[in-house]
Amino acid sequence: MFVCRRFVQIGTVFLVLTGCASTAPSGPSQASGASVAPSGATSTRIGPAKPAGEPPAAQTPAGTLRPEAQAFAAQLAAERNLPLSPIVAALTSARYNATVARLIAPSPPGRKIWRSWKTYRSRFVEPKRIKWGVEFWQENQSLLNQAAQRYGVPASVIASIIGVETLYGRNVGNFRVLDALTTLAFDYPDPSRPERADMFRGQLGDFITLALQNKLDMEAVGSYAGAMGLPQFMPGSIMRYAVDGDGDGHIDLTHSVNDAVMSVGNFLVEHGWLRGLPVFAPVMLPADPSALATGGLEPTQTWKTLQAAGARVSAGASIESWQDRPLGVVDLVEEARGTVQYRTATPNFFALTQYNRSYFYATAVADLAAELEARMGR
Repeated sequence: MFVCRRFVQIGTVFLVLTGCASTAPSGPSQASGASVAPSGATSTRIGPAKPAGEPPAAQTPAGTLRPEAQAFAAQLAAERNLPLSPIVAALTSARYNATVARLIAPSPPGRKIWRSWKTYRSRFVEPKRIKWGVEFWQENQSLLNQAAQRYGVPASVIASIIGVETLYGRNVGNFRVLDALTTLAFDYPDPSRPERADMFRGQLGDFITLALQNKLDMEAVGSYAGAMGLPQFMPGSIMRYAVDGDGDGHIDLTHSVNDAVMSVGNFLVEHGWLRGLPVFAPVMLPADPSALATGGLEPTQTWKTLQAAGARVSAGASIESWQDRPLGVVDLVEEARGTVQYRTATPNFFALTQYNRSYFYATAVADLAAELEARMGR
């Protein structure tokens, strides 16, 4: 998934100003550590290796593992009942990637990055992505319908996510994942964020675990943050949420559209997606709804509280099941202009923010999905 920050580059490569939920940490939303998958789990294999030309990432100049890498290897082996030697071998083979460090580094001191919803939206809800999205939907209509029936996630939303993430598989990333995760685990470029290094160590542990279980290729390639496949799943999400959509006994998020589509549906349901709810409620907010936009990744309002503040159902819209669900007012800012667009979000919007912890991202997915639906006559 995308990293919520000044750079957006996971599947597709863009330099875009992103908009984050005000209380949300930046970074991949599939960041928490995960337990080892059961021994009978299906296998996952992704991608060829990219030649590494950088210095070692986890070694000392003398050629031994750095103390923190040694401790990591020993802990991973003990906690997950894995052999130590192949963990050490993997870390020894990892190369420091200066491009990864540069892309994820914080902005230089004193440099203001203006958040712009209009700029962000234009990168993703644009003619080429819409055209390819319609083609993807037409080519995989039966599969997307099956996913919608199984998970309750509309075909348009699943197609939109894959389009936003990787241009429908046209760019799944070309960074060696082991190099990227090791670089970020042991040399995270912002020393003031030790929790970020810890998060990437957890992802590195998940990646090595899956590789040693023959569920990922140790030479897999992906984004600069370690996300892989058409849906750009982090290793922990592959471990917990990826599914075998085509029933062949393997999970391949790069080469199997079935696996990718079904895995996106499963991920969203596991993160709170509710069948039949829209992403945004058809609500006319009061003239100044700023006090209702509390930020964060959980809905904190109810329809009654919004009504009390002056909100009304949009003309011609009907009150559906969303009125009984928690709601949130989200703010989509144009910082340079000092303007804000507000929308009323349902729990399904906040499920999308678990894919990427950004209001801009979730709204772009919803808007691209709406464009795809319009062109498909839905």
